[in-house]
Amino acid sequence: MFAGISKLEGTTVGFVLNLITSIWRYPILTYDGNNITFGTLTTGIVFFVIGIKLSRKLTDKVSKNVIKKLIPERGAQATIETFTFYFFVIFFTLFAMKMANVPLTIFTVVGGALAIGIGFGSQNIVNNFISGLVLMVERPVKVGDFIEVDGILGQIEIIGMRSTTISVLGNRHIIVPNSTFLEKPVKNWTHLDRLIRISVEVGVAYGSPTEKVAEILKMVTTDHPRTSKKEDVMVLFKNFGESSLDFEVIFWIDIRDLNDSRVIESDIRFAIDLVFRKQGIEIPFPQRDINFKNNLPVEFKDDGPNPQLYRQY
Repeated sequence: MFAGISKLEGTTVGFVLNLITSIWRYPILTYDGNNITFGTLTTGIVFFVIGIKLSRKLTDKVSKNVIKKLIPERGAQATIETFTFYFFVIFFTLFAMKMANVPLTIFTVVGGALAIGIGFGSQNIVNNFISGLVLMVERPVKVGDFIEVDGILGQIEIIGMRSTTISVLGNRHIIVPNSTFLEKPVKNWTHLDRLIRISVEVGVAYGSPTEKVAEILKMVTTDHPRTSKKEDVMVLFKNFGESSLDFEVIFWIDIRDLNDSRVIESDIRFAIDLVFRKQGIEIPFPQRDINFKNNLPVEFKDDGPNPQLYRQY
C-alpha cells in the first residue's frame, strides 16, 4: 500500500516538474535566430529590476565616496550623479537583455517604434528628455540655483529625465517640464555666484538731516553680518515725496535660502527704526493739508419734516 502511495506521489511530483520545465522553456518569441523563452524573459526582468535598485545604491556610494570629495560645487555634483546613474542603468539593462537572450539588434525595432510613437504624440516626452540632457551638459541652470521662470520663483532641487523639481516658499514643490527652461526666459539669480543685490526703502519727515539719514542707513546696513563686505553699500536720495523724503539703501547678500532676502530686509528695517528713534528722526505717515477758500460758516437750513418721505412708510 505504501509503495503505491509513494509511486503516486512520485508521479505527481514528476508531472509538476515537467509542467514547470515546459512552461519555463516555452518559446515566446524568436528573433534573429534567438529563442526568447518564458524562463529567459523572466530572468531578464528580474535582473533588470534588481539592476535599477543596484544603480541607485551604487550611484549613492560613488557620490558619497568620490564625487562629493572631488567636486565641491553642488550643481556639478548633481549632474555627474545623474550621468553615473544613467551609466549603471544602461549597463544593467544590457546585462538583463543578455540574460533574457534578447539580441541587441532589437534596438532597431525599438527605434522604429519610438519614431512612430513620436509621430503619434510622444513628442513632448522626447523633447523634455532631450532638454534634460541639454540642461545637465550646458548647465544654464543647475541644482541649487535660485531661479525665476514662467512666474515661478524658487530653488532647483532635482533635474530629472523629464522634469525639474523646484522648491518654493511654504515648503511647496513645483514640477516643471525640462523644455520650459529652454523655451522661455529664465532669470537665474545665482548663475555665476550667490551674490544678489537687494534694497530697502524708507521715508523720513521733511526737515530731517538728509546727510545724517544717509550715514545711518549705510552704517546699519554695513553692520549686518549677512551683508556682503565685498561690495559697497549705496544710499540714494530718491525723491521729494508727498509726505516724506524718500531714501533707498542698496546692498548685496550671499543668498543661501529662499527666505534669506526677506529675513535680511526685515532685520535692516528693524535696525533702521531703532536707530531713527534714538536719533529723533521721524518716519512719517501719509498726510494731507486741506485748505478752505471760503472762510464764511456753512449755512444750514431746516425746512422741517418732509411729508412725502413719511408717506412712504
